[in-house]
Amino acid sequence: MKRSFIVIGIFYFLWMPALFAQVSPDCINAIPICNNTPINGGVNGFGDDDFNGASRSGCFEQDSGTVESNSAWYRFRTGAAGQLGFNIGFDADEDWDFALYKTGDCTNLGEPVRCNFFDNRNKASFTGIGEDPTGISDTARYDEWLQVEAGEDYYLLINNFSNNNSGFSIQFSGNIFVTNPSDALDCSIIDNLLGSPVSACENDNVVLDATTLSAIDYDWFKDTGNGFEPIPGENGPTLQATVSAIYRVLVIMLSGVNTVSDVQVAFSEVPLAFALSDETMCSIDETFDLSLKNGEVLGSQIADDYIVSYHASMLNAINGSENLPKQYNPDSELQTIYVRVTSLSNPKCFDVSRQFELNVMVTPDLSFSEEVYLCQDSSSIMIGASISNPDYTYSWDSGESTSMISVSQEGTYRLSVTNHQGGISCVSSRTVQVVISKPPAIVDVIIEDLQNNNSVEVLTDRPGDFEYQLDNGDFQSSDTFEGVLPGMHTVTVNNLSGCGSITEQIIVVGFPKFFTPNGDGVNDGWTITGISKLENPMLFIHDRYGKLLYQVAGTASNWDGTFNGRTVPSADYWFRLTYEDANGQRTEAKYINNHFALKR
Repeated sequence: MKRSFIVIGIFYFLWMPALFAQVSPDCINAIPICNNTPINGGVNGFGDDDFNGASRSGCFEQDSGTVESNSAWYRFRTGAAGQLGFNIGFDADEDWDFALYKTGDCTNLGEPVRCNFFDNRNKASFTGIGEDPTGISDTARYDEWLQVEAGEDYYLLINNFSNNNSGFSIQFSGNIFVTNPSDALDCSIIDNLLGSPVSACENDNVVLDATTLSAIDYDWFKDTGNGFEPIPGENGPTLQATVSAIYRVLVIMLSGVNTVSDVQVAFSEVPLAFALSDETMCSIDETFDLSLKNGEVLGSQIADDYIVSYHASMLNAINGSENLPKQYNPDSELQTIYVRVTSLSNPKCFDVSRQFELNVMVTPDLSFSEEVYLCQDSSSIMIGASISNPDYTYSWDSGESTSMISVSQEGTYRLSVTNHQGGISCVSSRTVQVVISKPPAIVDVIIEDLQNNNSVEVLTDRPGDFEYQLDNGDFQSSDTFEGVLPGMHTVTVNNLSGCGSITEQIIVVGFPKFFTPNGDGVNDGWTITGISKLENPMLFIHDRYGKLLYQVAGTASNWDGTFNGRTVPSADYWFRLTYEDANGQRTEAKYINNHFALKR
């Protein structure tokens, strides 16, 4: 946390170069601040060690033998309750830090309630509490707002850790300056006949009042940088200040004990906001960069001397509150944006006379399908936006200019839709992939015949988006059916793209995979089950060479492993099953795994 520095003993005001402010490097002589005090100063040395040799205080660490470096101390008392913050402004090439103590006693500072010791490698121009007035968010050089009650005393230590010392300014902020503009900070801590220093805007009516009981005459003087000079003709108890200067009054008393009082008055230039043109953006862009309007509203004024902020209402602009983010996301199609131009040297000097309209133009919303299937037996299909907006123009990469087109070939087609108004074009594009799709074909049905708990798997000629149905059951995405009872069933495969379906009848039968006709009473015969619902079934058993060994009509089947009364050898055998369909035609059952073994 330690940083090197060179002590610079020269300082100047950021707001009034000809005048010098009082600076105190020590807490005991901290400069009092109240509402109208112009706070601009520098630092000019270490001063006394207000921390009695401590190695640290809050975020500050001892450096060169003391927590303080080039330091300046201020004190203030709150006159209202609410949210309080401040901005310490400085040259971006310098590094300034602060610590704020809630106490009324320099000998009992305690730990700071806010402290900031981050370096300035990012070339910031502000540090403080609350919000950076330039609109930068999430910056490490700012601490959170302070919630205060009326009558609280605070001491503010400002340290300089730079090789340069161009001075600084302090500008208070927070809602207590909105709710209590005249007494947010208590001015009773400053005891002076002419009151506290005055920070005003040019053309403000500033009247200095030295009215004193038993006074017989008044002499007024001013110092604009070359010493005090009398103001001719001004001998009354009040004086209207018109230029930045230190003013002095000599009150001549009847008693002969005269009074002398000085007050500092600074006038800041009031910024001028120039007329702004209205803006139009496309809704697809989401955000509008408000900072692009800064140059337009400032005109030829030096940008570094002002802060430009944007607000959703005139009240917010006047109060300088609820700044819109620079990357602004509008919440309506047409919105008035109010602009505030604030003097960097004196935030009380501002212009809120300008605003502009931000029109959010709708970017066409394209939601039609990006993948379309052209059925193999169809000549064409319509693609694109089914509803045409007469305010939009349509352009396909194939040359058509309608919202929908008819296509007869597969491929990629791109539609661009433009909303064009007032020289602004908002464009949306969407691509449609047209794919040729044909009806499914069943190439095989794998039947795992486990007697009464069979499974059926339907194989198609190609992968695709299909759904499957067994008999009159619900369609399913899986091509496998479990727990299928023996008998005749209907299998349907449907193309989800709308390009046809296919239905086939299958026979699920049960039979042993082997039998042993050896006369032991176990598995002596081979029989088939599940054909009772078939019309006129016929069973044929043959050997590997196709020789017919056994034939039976009807549902009663029990082969004993013989042919013409003689036993056949142990081997593999096959069977065929036929039946009459609904048209009375003899049909052979397909997809049956008709293979079994005879063992002796």
